Amino acid sequence: MPRHQTASAAPLSSLVLHPLAHALAAAILLAATAPAFATPAPEAEAAESTDERTLATIQVVGSREEKTTAEGTAEVLDQSVIVSSRALTVNEALRKVPGVTVRDEEGFGLRPNIGIRGSNPTRSTKVLLLEDGLPAMYAPYGDNASYYHAPIQRYDRIEVLKGAGLLRFGPQTIHGAINYITPTPPDAFSGHVQVSAGARGFGAVHASVGGNGLLVDFGYKRGEGARDNTDLEQGDLFAKYQAQLNDQHALAVRANVLREQSQVGYTGITDAEYRNFGADYYPFEHDLFDIRHTAFSLSHDWTPNETLKLHTSAYYTDFQRDWWRQASTTSDTQCGVAFRNARFIGQIVDPNACASIQGRLRNYYTWGVDSRLSFARSVFGTAGSSEVGVRWHEEKQIRYQRNGIDPTLRDGVLVENNLRSAEALSAFATTTFDLGDVRLTPSLRRERIDFGRVNRLPGGLAGRERVNSTSWGLTADWRIADTVTVYASAHEGFAPPRVEDLIAGNGAAVAVDAEKSLNLEAGLRTRWQGLDLEAVAFRNDFDNQIVVGSIAGGSTPLAQGETAYAGLEFAAGFNRGALQRREGEFYANLAITWLATAEQSTVLRRADTGAAANGSVAGNRLPYAPELTSTFRIGYVKGAWDGSIEMQHIGRQFADFANNRYPVDGSGQFGELDGYATWSATLNWEPNLAGWSAYLAIKNLSDREYIVDRTRGILLGNPRQVVTGVRYAW
Repeated sequence: MPRHQTASAAPLSSLVLHPLAHALAAAILLAATAPAFATPAPEAEAAESTDERTLATIQVVGSREEKTTAEGTAEVLDQSVIVSSRALTVNEALRKVPGVTVRDEEGFGLRPNIGIRGSNPTRSTKVLLLEDGLPAMYAPYGDNASYYHAPIQRYDRIEVLKGAGLLRFGPQTIHGAINYITPTPPDAFSGHVQVSAGARGFGAVHASVGGNGLLVDFGYKRGEGARDNTDLEQGDLFAKYQAQLNDQHALAVRANVLREQSQVGYTGITDAEYRNFGADYYPFEHDLFDIRHTAFSLSHDWTPNETLKLHTSAYYTDFQRDWWRQASTTSDTQCGVAFRNARFIGQIVDPNACASIQGRLRNYYTWGVDSRLSFARSVFGTAGSSEVGVRWHEEKQIRYQRNGIDPTLRDGVLVENNLRSAEALSAFATTTFDLGDVRLTPSLRRERIDFGRVNRLPGGLAGRERVNSTSWGLTADWRIADTVTVYASAHEGFAPPRVEDLIAGNGAAVAVDAEKSLNLEAGLRTRWQGLDLEAVAFRNDFDNQIVVGSIAGGSTPLAQGETAYAGLEFAAGFNRGALQRREGEFYANLAITWLATAEQSTVLRRADTGAAANGSVAGNRLPYAPELTSTFRIGYVKGAWDGSIEMQHIGRQFADFANNRYPVDGSGQFGELDGYATWSATLNWEPNLAGWSAYLAIKNLSDREYIVDRTRGILLGNPRQVVTGVRYAW
């Protein structure tokens, strides 16, 4: 059946869980038996421990120790922190990093909304997401939106980088990059299985097994979401093989299959619906979200000598997304004007009386090659190192929309058939001059992107546009003492527009420019007697920023203008080694962000008409940019027991350009969002380093009710969740 002739979806268990389980069983058998017949090379036998090897992997920061030499502000969340705090979602984990704001959506963190240093978090469009240094999203150039996320449990650590070091990656080089590092496959046969259960029908299984350089990881979870008529289910299978072939060559192969099939909606609720029916209310019972994600990458390291290394990766991603829904925003009239008006005044509506269903059906295909050469060199007697790289990247979007009249069916009249493409060639160069206690690192990045759009309906038109960009950067750091470093970074940031923003449906160019900014930061890092501290001041000035637009169904048109962000970040970690020593010690972590400025420097103007965008006024604060965010965690570990409490706070924020403090039209899309704090508690029991362990976690202890988003109407945060689990490792 052609892709755009969508039939009723089969259950996730029949399509994914059985094949994944079979593949996992085969991989376990392979990993268990491989050591019996494998003959590792002598070089492999003498290799470093699996915790230290990073064969054929692109790192953004590196280990926690290596972050002291990062080109900009850096943070590393290692597995011990993620596991000890029992972070159930990537949202919860990333809030531990200063400068990062993450907004909940459906309750499982399956579609994270990540913002960095004030950027609008909706669909993480302003953030560069990587996995082992390669693009983690399906269209980073033409449609940088996160409609899926792998389970956080399968990552070894998370790296976050801000500053001029972003020019080594791209294309999003303004706010920050997040790099998820997958575990190193073990040499000896080992693994673990964890089973978890909790309130709201939550259940999860996570299993990992490996040996002889092969690792297979499987995760499955399901449960009710944060509101009515929401049932979430995700399965994920990841495999990685890594080998040191000889003295000069190393290889890594990664493969991933992820499937989600959830009953989950798109729109929020109106102000009156929230008042009358409460936080759990969501009337649309026929909405369905179905994705199939497949990814493969092959990486190779060639190290001919101690001063030269060539890393090359090839990658491919196939992402298919179907979202059938009866409403995209509270203000649309998909179900008719009377239906919308009933929602505005807080009447109960019957989705079965709405003779409409829309299927937003997407296919994304992405592939590319990334190659980077690093080498040591000496210039005029000054030691240092350099890195140059080039990337060829292509992506295609095939977008259908079908409009039906029966909300229970997954079919309808084809009203959109669009092909959108991006072909990008990028290059960068960076070199470090080591002047003793002072290091200087200038950088340069070049992007050439060709965008295309074809309307494949009868009589449809086509158009093509090219975007070129050259960006510079400079980082300086000065080690003023053995444990104290001050640093500063300046760089020109760049982010391309989406295909649909640059080229209209009729093939004509739209008067929208790429995003350009000047990004400055200065900070200090120190480590003293078990205390790690980092403080940084930053400012991002945009010559042009693309704001809101049609992303995620918001009703504000695409707009652009000059903006500015400035603030302070502070991170502190006390006694990080306590979790390893387990000798009866306290430990603590603190992350604070003060976003003093998030300003509309000029009136933001619509790209289509040039008129001011929905209440924009120069000097107003930008929406979804809370002034103060913080996370604080304190714990105590002794022997088998590890207990902690954690507070995550997000300050008040506006939902619109006009900075309305109160709802305007009843749609739920306008008005101030109050600040809130949620508390969590975790207790871990691990009697042995290997063997049985268990945990109990309570998230949102007080069952605090709070609004997290108004983009498409009111969305509420996650209610209290109690989860317990048992783990067996060998």
